[in-house]
Amino acid sequence: MDRTFSIAGQVLSAPRAAAGLHLVATPIGNLADITLRALETLAGVDVIACEDTRITRRLTERYAISAELVPYHEHNAAQARPKILERLAQGASIALVSDAGTPLISDPGFKLVREVCAAGHKVIAVPGASSVLTALSVAALPTDRFFFEGFLPAKEHARRARLGDLARIDATLVMFESGNRVQDSLRDLAAAMGGRDVAICRELTKLHEEITRGPIAELAAAADALETRGEFVLVVGPPPDDAAVMDQNALDDLLRAQLARGSVKDAVAHAVELSGRPRREVYARALELAKDTGDGDGED
Repeated sequence: MDRTFSIAGQVLSAPRAAAGLHLVATPIGNLADITLRALETLAGVDVIACEDTRITRRLTERYAISAELVPYHEHNAAQARPKILERLAQGASIALVSDAGTPLISDPGFKLVREVCAAGHKVIAVPGASSVLTALSVAALPTDRFFFEGFLPAKEHARRARLGDLARIDATLVMFESGNRVQDSLRDLAAAMGGRDVAICRELTKLHEEITRGPIAELAAAADALETRGEFVLVVGPPPDDAAVMDQNALDDLLRAQLARGSVKDAVAHAVELSGRPRREVYARALELAKDTGDGDGED
């Protein structure tokens, strides 16, 4: 087997990779963003397990790597895992790569790594590109504590509910979104976390990379003009230091007091301003309390 790779026309030899599963980070867009160790590993393994062989082949052809490519993705994982484990038991060296970035980050490799570890085989990390860390580094938002959400739910109701949960997390939030949903997600973000800042990162490391920063409310209002082609990472800043979230009992007391004086609409507006909680959450609770008191007049 030819264990070599090429950089700028220079052919380099790679030693056979150690037996085990190598988790190899690959570029998130720019094929030049790969480490020498990653190239040596991909050239030195017996087989590369990848989400889409067509995408990984662009990388291996760029660097003249001839290792065997086999598919490993969410649709064939149950059938492919036993075959990979069998080859590892025979002493094979196998690389696991995702279509872009670090394996297991929004990627189906977790069960494979768990079973490889349970079988007593080595798991070796070959770190490199990550769209999560890349977006954080350029967002101009706090990075001391962050929460990675992955992709938001595609359905509107589920997405809004999830954003209500995320709004309670006192940290910078990082989430993936597709171009055909990013405008709707920005509007839902504005409803749930309108007082925060956001960085909209499009096509990171690629030719048309674009990063837009500003208050969520302002960028959501201009969402119709947003270029939606490409892949997005949204980075949402943490709540302001003075945005303490009111506990449930205090919120209920506030809503009851406001409902006794006026409409659900007015009570919700006042409670949202004082509680630090998402408007949809406050509105739902106000309706429940209004129903209990027989004053379910809605927002009109």
